[in-house]
Amino acid sequence: MPALASHRRIRSRTTRTSPAVGFTTAALAGVTLLSTQSATASPNDPKPSIEEVQKKVDDLYRQAGSATQEYNRAKESTAQQQREVDTLLDEAATRAERLNESRRALGTFAAAQYRTGAVTPTAALMFADSPQAYFDQTQLMDRMTDQQRTAVRDYEDERAAAAVQRAEASKELQSLTESQQALRTSKRTVQAKLTEARTLLDRLTAEERARLAAAERKKEEEARRKAEEKARAEAEARAAAEAEAARQERERQQEQPPSGGTGTGTGAADGSYAAKADKVLAFARAQIGKPYVWGATGPSSYDCSGLTQAAWKAAGVDLPRTTWDQVEVGKRVATADLLPGDLVFFYDDISHVGIYIGDGMMIHAPKPGANVREESIYYMPIYGSVRPV
Repeated sequence: MPALASHRRIRSRTTRTSPAVGFTTAALAGVTLLSTQSATASPNDPKPSIEEVQKKVDDLYRQAGSATQEYNRAKESTAQQQREVDTLLDEAATRAERLNESRRALGTFAAAQYRTGAVTPTAALMFADSPQAYFDQTQLMDRMTDQQRTAVRDYEDERAAAAVQRAEASKELQSLTESQQALRTSKRTVQAKLTEARTLLDRLTAEERARLAAAERKKEEEARRKAEEKARAEAEARAAAEAEAARQERERQQEQPPSGGTGTGTGAADGSYAAKADKVLAFARAQIGKPYVWGATGPSSYDCSGLTQAAWKAAGVDLPRTTWDQVEVGKRVATADLLPGDLVFFYDDISHVGIYIGDGMMIHAPKPGANVREESIYYMPIYGSVRPV
């Protein structure tokens, strides 16, 4: 009897590439895309003021940042689901091979029956939808050896398990398809927002560009002034804390004889966090000057949450991918209580994040067209802050 063909299929994995796309690429890819407002504007409509343009561009960048987090989440989900699908398909192939082995075992018994002349029952056995049902119906199970009964049960078990795995793989494939669609939608949204911002900026005259640059400098100066105020407040708080620690140490030495210990009673957790924060900031400072690219996680470029994730990874702490998930990690802290290494989140939609370095300043990957840099935390409206560990 010829061997039954194996059901294992040689499966080639689909090469999946989801390169992060920067501002320049997005602008080129969507150069013909215009905002609804721009596309339908009448020639007689009044030209927006510089302040309106600045507000609109800032809002578009914020919306692009939010869409980038959607992209990051969909990309992460797609990658995870692809791994699960690959695992299921590999397991299904292995299961199919075991099913074929069970079939071959039944075939061996069928061939033995053929040699003894039991052709009709053998043919019925081999072509039955359910060998178990066939044997039950014909009451042959009682006349089979233990080995034959085991072979039939193994076949039934393997066939049922294979059906379950096929259903599970089909469900995961559907979920993967939906995640891939969400990924494409988020990508188009980011590109459209960046293109619209670029279109608004490209329509400005040289004089308007100069005025916009002046307005931007004014915004930066105000943010820097607030950072300097916080820096003074932090310096005063440190000086007060050091003076209090020194006073307590003097009192302790006066109340008891000297001992071998030299500690001041600072918590081990604080020291542990400071050590991790030092590694975080060392990594973040080494990335200064690298370009913002939405969807990027390094090492040559980053988006905002990609930078914070990579920086804390350097300190041995795994953060989730998106700002929306990172804000849920660790302990919430007030702006007045920020320590170096803390994560500061911005806007009501939590679409941006930076790493606090002290004195009201942070390191962050700002937006398309800009590089990783130090900047005042007051440059954008603060949503809240967390201490990851």
